[in-house]
Amino acid sequence: MAADCTVVIAPDGRMGALVERLRAEPGELVTCPDSDIPRALDVILERRPPRVAIERLFAATSRGAALLTRLKADPALADLEIRIVAHDSDYSRVSPRRPAGTDLTAVTPAPPPPVDAVSLDRRGTRREQRSAMADGVTILVDGTPAQLVDLSVLGAQVVSTSVLKPNQRVRVSMVDERVTLRFHAVVAWAAFELPRGRSAPQYRAGLEFSGADADGIGGYALRHRKPPVSDL
Repeated sequence: MAADCTVVIAPDGRMGALVERLRAEPGELVTCPDSDIPRALDVILERRPPRVAIERLFAATSRGAALLTRLKADPALADLEIRIVAHDSDYSRVSPRRPAGTDLTAVTPAPPPPVDAVSLDRRGTRREQRSAMADGVTILVDGTPAQLVDLSVLGAQVVSTSVLKPNQRVRVSMVDERVTLRFHAVVAWAAFELPRGRSAPQYRAGLEFSGADADGIGGYALRHRKPPVSDL
């Protein structure tokens, strides 16, 4: 039986104010910071609360939108009420779900097949399964070629010789014989590397896409994925 509680998801700086707004809610308030979405999902799936409250400004971000899509697409959470709540005003609304019987595959772009898929990383930036890319696949990040390590409809891991820093906004271009994809992204995390035997440093980074064509990315990933062992 689902616990009578409300899972509250918000940035740390707004959590206190949001909790105060929700004091009148029945049952327990279970807080989860937006910096650890994998944990928030684990809590929701384990406790099956009747309600989730998501802070309004976070819900408006690409990460918030991805969380909403994830919650609404899970048949196990069909009875979950998802509320979008402001931390600093009386704004509150219930986020509408898809009508019962809706074919999710008809309205939600299918992600690339889970070939060599990588699970959620420690930074919590991977919310979709990613496909490992074949060696030598490159994309442009702010006009500079970058090696594409893995790819999902929501983000990618790249290795670049250009400096990449967390929260940096970049332009991304993916081009092959089928499509030309251009969109923006935010660097979710970045690590400085100095590979053995090389004098030049490189930057490994996770990109979070914004306004990208999910269908186009899915097709690109399928065409350029690393062949599974059975195909070798």
